[in-house]
Amino acid sequence: MPIVKCDECGRGFNLHEEQYGKVKCKCGAILHGPKGGATGDRASPPPVATNLTDMEAVKHLKDAYEALRQEIATVIVGQDKVIEEILIAVFARGHCLLEGVPGLAKTLMISTLAKALDLSFKRIQFTPDLMPSDIVGTEDIQDDRSTGERVFRFIKGPVFANIVLADEINRTPPKTQAALLESMQEKSVTVAGTQHNLSLPFFVLATQNPLEQEGTYPLPEAQLDRFFFKIFVNYPSDEEELEIMKRVTMPSKVQIKPVLNGEQINLLQEIVLRVPVADHVYAYAKKIVRSTRPAMGEAPDFIKNWINWGAGPRASLFLILAGKARAILNGQYHVACDDVEAVAPSVLRHRIACNFTAQAEGITTDKVIEKLLQSVPKTEKLTTAPVAVS
Repeated sequence: MPIVKCDECGRGFNLHEEQYGKVKCKCGAILHGPKGGATGDRASPPPVATNLTDMEAVKHLKDAYEALRQEIATVIVGQDKVIEEILIAVFARGHCLLEGVPGLAKTLMISTLAKALDLSFKRIQFTPDLMPSDIVGTEDIQDDRSTGERVFRFIKGPVFANIVLADEINRTPPKTQAALLESMQEKSVTVAGTQHNLSLPFFVLATQNPLEQEGTYPLPEAQLDRFFFKIFVNYPSDEEELEIMKRVTMPSKVQIKPVLNGEQINLLQEIVLRVPVADHVYAYAKKIVRSTRPAMGEAPDFIKNWINWGAGPRASLFLILAGKARAILNGQYHVACDDVEAVAPSVLRHRIACNFTAQAEGITTDKVIEKLLQSVPKTEKLTTAPVAVS
């Protein structure tokens, strides 16, 4: 519901569209609705038109990104980097794995995002006794009242939602973890030989707890590779924690206003794909990924000493896609090497494996990636920005 401001006195009102021109302000002026889009402190961007030029599309997506961040910030304190990376994954059609200790508002962050995007949301609590049918759904025998015969009817599981929160995904056995594989890659599930398509857009945002690893089932590499990003959720700063304490322990009537909807997100995802990438940026992303593989000749010595295996080709694809999304969300018309460098840790940290030598020296995958990014040179930046191609 947009905020309508009175032209005479400036008072703000929450009005439905059918109320425009029918409601009076206290000063006596008629409220005619927003002009040029919703007004107010957190204005929603106008609907996405299908005939936008590339320049207009970039501006619209940047405005939508800023509106989303402002709306989510009414509930979530801090975590700006995490929110940015989740939104990059959303507009690049990727799934995310969030890792952090309990109590960092991972679940609240994802449910708030679903409200701001006006998407359906389901939460699955992964436990050791969870079965695949509890996720994808099952067929049930029911009586057909018209014929009196018994028929099979498919009952959809919680995976049939736009945003699925797989909470503590490492708490359930591999058989159940694998139930998400088809839905994540193919956007469909198959039950009793029948394929059921999921509604788009579709995102899996999984969380895992790095503590209490007894009784957990680490995700296999094949499923880890399906996740676009692995995002670390860290503790809030001193000021942020104080703000959280004040905000949560007081009465609150904050309501999240939808900024986008599913149809608009699908259109904006197409805009992201149209962002051009120069050859030297492709070469930079390729060099980063190939340098993570110890058996390759271009791998530096510290990779050969610390890494068991490196990232596969999917990492190269995701570096470019994430770079495109980051560039356009920041209002750029092309991808720079800096965009690829910024998203590299979240793309690579779950796609490379440190060996025993690295673990004994206290070397983590993030330290390896940091050193790798310092060793891979960036090519000369373009002096003129290329124009996006429709």
